[in-house]
Amino acid sequence: MDVYARATVWTAASAGLLVAVALVSATIGHASISLPTVALAALDVFAVPSSVSVSLHDHAVPALGGVPWPAFDVGYTSPLDFDVPATHQYIVGQLRLPRIVLGATVGASLAISGAVMQGFFRNPMADPSIVGVSSGAAVGAVAAITAPAVVTIGIQPAAFLGALVAAFTVYLVATENGRTPVATLLLAGVAVQTLLGALTSFLIVNSGREIREAMYWLMGNLHGSRWHEAEAALPVVVLGSVVLLAYARDMNVLLAGEEDAHTLGVEVQRTKRLLLAVASVVTAAAVSFAGAIGFVGLIVPHGVRLVVGPDHRVLLPVSAFVGGAFLVTADTIARSGAGNLPVGIVTAFVGAPFFLYLLRDREVHAL
Repeated sequence: MDVYARATVWTAASAGLLVAVALVSATIGHASISLPTVALAALDVFAVPSSVSVSLHDHAVPALGGVPWPAFDVGYTSPLDFDVPATHQYIVGQLRLPRIVLGATVGASLAISGAVMQGFFRNPMADPSIVGVSSGAAVGAVAAITAPAVVTIGIQPAAFLGALVAAFTVYLVATENGRTPVATLLLAGVAVQTLLGALTSFLIVNSGREIREAMYWLMGNLHGSRWHEAEAALPVVVLGSVVLLAYARDMNVLLAGEEDAHTLGVEVQRTKRLLLAVASVVTAAAVSFAGAIGFVGLIVPHGVRLVVGPDHRVLLPVSAFVGGAFLVTADTIARSGAGNLPVGIVTAFVGAPFFLYLLRDREVHAL
């Protein structure tokens, strides 16, 4: 079986896994709903645009000097109209599915970015936060939570901008004469993460009643997710993933070393810059809505690599779907437990033992 057939088979299987996990997850909650009812309610959610109107938003954007921005009101018509009880339709369509879709989007983005970073650094211990994206998002989000009068753009935009600024800073520090050595990039990422972690701690120590909200964000959570959040994150993740998939062959060549890759016709520095930029944007889109969820970008790509091999043409799409299924499963466990736990706690309980396994059974010290 050639690589494209393998990629198709594995991608279809992992996509089916994600759909199955999502449907089962939607049946679980305080109100138990049967799987057929969930499937029909989920189909009823999907609709096609039927009308579009544009108006100026009632509230101006402070960051743009108080200028109002256009708001697009889109009307939708559902081509399907199954007979589902209104209560069940509301629970599935407005409460559970938005959280599941956002969880799948975040899990996919972290997993595919983790696969790229592990290939980029040629290190199984690499994850999407290695270049400071999560730390930068934490600073932005905590600043917006603890000092809303200063950071007026909201938690999600502040986290997204903080993540991008952190990644860009790491890249600038590590780049000299147009070259970005991987070792320098790694060390710069560690230094920037440490600095940003200290800044986040400073903001929390000097906060008041907002400390609980800040800590909840830092633990990573999908509680209260709504459709507009999933709709904002999904296009960024899908577009970024498509770009990363387009460079899967180049990533395979880079595994052999930069000199060999250059000999084989890969524009090494340009490819590295693009991979770093796109992976950072995809990760930033995830953490800005879900907080700093750890270990997904570490354990999912590594586990998938053990099954399907290191070829990024197969590894990247399968990691994305498995990552989505993994985070949806973890969030289902989190919201089913007492007190609606942040999903980051569940992923840490799973990820930390796996991390120790890597340290114990893999030759990490030789990398």
